[in-house]
Amino acid sequence: MNDIIKNIEAEQMKKEVPVFHVGDTVKVYGKIKEGNRERIQVFEGIVLKRQGGSNRETFTVRKNSNGIGVEKTWPLHSPNVEKIEVVRRGKVRRAKLNYLRGRIGKRAKVKELVK
Repeated sequence: MNDIIKNIEAEQMKKEVPVFHVGDTVKVYGKIKEGNRERIQVFEGIVLKRQGGSNRETFTVRKNSNGIGVEKTWPLHSPNVEKIEVVRRGKVRRAKLNYLRGRIGKRAKVKELVK
């Protein structure tokens, strides 16, 4: 029974997933259906957290839009996520950046990782 579930989940996973971590600034290209038309909308922000595993893995992206914080949780292996593009790497020491929710302006920034 367990092998059957693993095989089904393996079929649903994407072949190529970009490497990104918590604290990175990413652009998520999401498909949006409006009536009978379909378009791609870009959502750019900082990755607050990644959770789950295999085909159930999700990640949360936060951006500031007109002074209001907007968060969106995306399934990593969803067909509605066209692609994920890493804009810049962030230097963080935590797995979840929930503290950014209470910060405003420069305090809500994440330092850039320099290699």
